[in-house]
Amino acid sequence: MTGTVDPDARQMARFVVIYDTPSDIEAFERHYNDVHIPLAKQYPGLRRFTRSHEPAAVIGEPCHMVVMLDWDDMASLEAALKSEIGRRTAEDAAENLARYATFRGMVLQLDEI
Repeated sequence: MTGTVDPDARQMARFVVIYDTPSDIEAFERHYNDVHIPLAKQYPGLRRFTRSHEPAAVIGEPCHMVVMLDWDDMASLEAALKSEIGRRTAEDAAENLARYATFRGMVLQLDEI
């Protein structure tokens, strides 16, 4: 059946962050690796943390890095973002990473079909 979603299919949630090319790549990467990743890996319920440097742009402008964080469901993702570690991670991004690069994030509900 085309266009139908299995009601018993597993739904996951993903937080995606796209970082533009930093003004100082070395400083950005150092802070990201030494401070930001250790914070983000403390998100409650986080199942997987992946990233891709300099992904090939097929449509639109290229970027420096794409980061993907996965949870079992949307409720778990939302709870993690609202948690104390979620607030600390967001503050770190706003105060430290934003000085080197613009970035944008989105929350996705993934339906396994």
